[in-house]
Amino acid sequence: MLTNQFDSSYQLLISSSQNLASLFLRLYLAPIFWMAGMSKFNSFEDTVSWFGDTEWGLGLPFPWLMAALATAAELAGAILLTLGLMTRFISIPLIITMLVAITCVHWGNGWQAIADVNAPFANAQVMSAPEKLAQARHILQEHGDYEWLTSSGKFVILNNGIEFAATYLIMLLALIGLGAGKYHSLDYWLARIWQNKKTTINLPAMKQEC
Repeated sequence: MLTNQFDSSYQLLISSSQNLASLFLRLYLAPIFWMAGMSKFNSFEDTVSWFGDTEWGLGLPFPWLMAALATAAELAGAILLTLGLMTRFISIPLIITMLVAITCVHWGNGWQAIADVNAPFANAQVMSAPEKLAQARHILQEHGDYEWLTSSGKFVILNNGIEFAATYLIMLLALIGLGAGKYHSLDYWLARIWQNKKTTINLPAMKQEC
């Protein structure tokens, strides 16, 4: 008896955790992809130029098409993740977008997004950052209103490593495994409606067989 109660409670805990994880992953990722997609959309010509530029950009083939696909994937992804609609399906092009970002944009900078010599995987680029940051602070303190300049947060050096893109990729992989979750996603309710329709259609056939 106690074993059955424990098993039921454990299964309920697992199910609830999975549902909450799906919801939080979706709602965390949606605004990120929306902002990224809108940034590309609002400066689309610059995005196309950056995608195709072999010297200062990504040097990708068919830059207009690639930029359009990336923009569409991010905007559609943000909407569908918010709704919990086609969650597993839309995660795939978003994963591809993150893989392109990792390999073409961030890979050469190592792991860290923000340069921090105390963090793991600090490369030579990161290790040289504190001296440059100290010099920049000195210049700003000498020639600017440093208190006002830092009132919104301290200055850091953007290392632009793969950290954020890799994190988003892992979260998307988790969504493929977990799905959109129960009750708070259109995927769940559409599947439930479809299942009810199948049951309703099959009932007359079962009665005839009887």
